[in-house]
Amino acid sequence: MRIAILAMPGVQMLDVAGPMDVFSEANNLINGRAGYELAIVGRDLEPIVTSNGGRLLPDRTIEQTLDGFDTLVIAGSPRVKDFEADRDLVEWVKGGSLSLRRLASICTGAFLLGSAGLLNGRRATTHWNSTTRLKKMFPAIDVQPNTIFIRDGAVYTSAGVTASMDLALALVEEDFGRGVALRVAKELILFLQRPGGQSQFSVHLEAQISEMGPIRDITQWIAANIADDLAVDALASRLGMSARNFARTFKRETDMTPGDYVEAVRVDAARRMLEEGDVPLKRVAALCGFNDQSAFRRAFMRRIHVTPVEYRSRFRRGVSRAPRELLRLAGM
Repeated sequence: MRIAILAMPGVQMLDVAGPMDVFSEANNLINGRAGYELAIVGRDLEPIVTSNGGRLLPDRTIEQTLDGFDTLVIAGSPRVKDFEADRDLVEWVKGGSLSLRRLASICTGAFLLGSAGLLNGRRATTHWNSTTRLKKMFPAIDVQPNTIFIRDGAVYTSAGVTASMDLALALVEEDFGRGVALRVAKELILFLQRPGGQSQFSVHLEAQISEMGPIRDITQWIAANIADDLAVDALASRLGMSARNFARTFKRETDMTPGDYVEAVRVDAARRMLEEGDVPLKRVAALCGFNDQSAFRRAFMRRIHVTPVEYRSRFRRGVSRAPRELLRLAGM
């Protein structure tokens, strides 16, 4: 399977090197079966200067077609705005998609897929810091902020940097099965496998974007009192504000409604509890402020896209199924 990785000037090095290492390690583990042939594609054949000052030497350029290639991966770049309106580049992506089995973007590479119209009507994600712009530029895309990666049909999109390796592992699993993907993860000391819906980062980090004292203070109070009454009226009352003014100010400062934020904080707290202990799900729901276990499950599915039971089975520290399966595969 031939995989082309499109790298633009200013590309994040790990968006290219991470997937390449995953695919290369898969080649080492498939016991002589036909594996991956990798090619870096550049705008031209000049060395591609990455965001950290390193250089990548392209194997091909966009003057060449993607005939015979299986997959195109578009790496992200902090300079993506310089390229998302590049007609030749966008047309090359669009034309190449006709002969490919699947497409993938990493980080802001989603903007090139969006410019080519290849994400219209699809669910997609990108780096958390770019999801708002992606929504505004391409309203036909169902942007899913704060997820690791998403597959919609033959199109994959992912968050940035280390999420590129989660995406690459998902492609390896699709091509060669879970056993090979597990062995790749073991060799590269990776955690197999964060589900696509796992949070890109803690919701508490997101709230730190707010610079306004009262809103910052109330987000900290919410985090410390998640089982309390956190309705808009109650929160507004704590700040001596009207519910309407509080909701408007909160949304402006955090880019989230108070209700969305409270649910995200509660789910984030539940996620950590599921990772760290054996507390029964009913108790987790109560401690995190959910009215009942059904409400907890619905909120968790809405945010993480797996059930609490599934999440615990994958991520509970020290007892996940992955290490046992790795030992079995290794013959230990």
